[in-house]
Amino acid sequence: MVHEFDGKKYEKASAHQKEWGAKLISELALTGNERVLDLGCGDGVNTALIAELLSYGEVVGIDASEGMINTAKPKEKTNLRFFLMDIDKIAFKDEFDIVYSNATLHWVKDHHRLLKNVFKALQNGGRLRFNFAADGNCAHFFKVIRKAMVKEDFSPFFLNFSWPWYMPTIDEYTQLVNQSELKAPKVWGENADRYFPDTETMIAWLDQPSLVPFLACVTEAHKADFREYVIVEMIRETKQNDGQCFETFRRINLLASK
Repeated sequence: MVHEFDGKKYEKASAHQKEWGAKLISELALTGNERVLDLGCGDGVNTALIAELLSYGEVVGIDASEGMINTAKPKEKTNLRFFLMDIDKIAFKDEFDIVYSNATLHWVKDHHRLLKNVFKALQNGGRLRFNFAADGNCAHFFKVIRKAMVKEDFSPFFLNFSWPWYMPTIDEYTQLVNQSELKAPKVWGENADRYFPDTETMIAWLDQPSLVPFLACVTEAHKADFREYVIVEMIRETKQNDGQCFETFRRINLLASK
């Protein structure tokens, strides 16, 4: 299922995603002439950072959300392009030196297909570098959202709900990657727990992207009440004595080549 996001709101509420992405980009050791594919480029901010490092190369960013691509498109330049495209449907062949993805692939359910398609997209000797959410991620939010989903006022909206994320353990993902054709894969975990500086920043993160799959199931008449319930419970769960809000962020990293 494709989820639709507000790219402008995400651009303002995604400081930690951009921080993780910038760190990944710094590890790519780009020489300047690579062709790079960014899976789940979002608002395009980090994709644009890659483009700045490619004097003679090119980066292509794809995302399934029209709102994200509309926000990214104004950043386009000669070596930077964005396309509306579902990651599940990529069909590139021998096109990229690097396939990069940051804070996106927990939205992709079928990683067997993903790794197969990424392998095809890479040129021989090409590399992939992923970072996405692992088991243990967003423990407070998941506790609160599951409580909200079974409340009498809201439970009818979630009778056929499909959990939107794939967040495996490190061992599970290592086994999956080892079944692929990728060469010399390295899988490791990372604790990226975060303190939001205040409740407003935490609420902005809830709105984009965390609540999006759930509010899509709730009728207009109930959306405000559902959102308010989650916000109040999240403040209760996460707010510290100094006003900051704590949430768990656990990551899976993958580095491999073709």
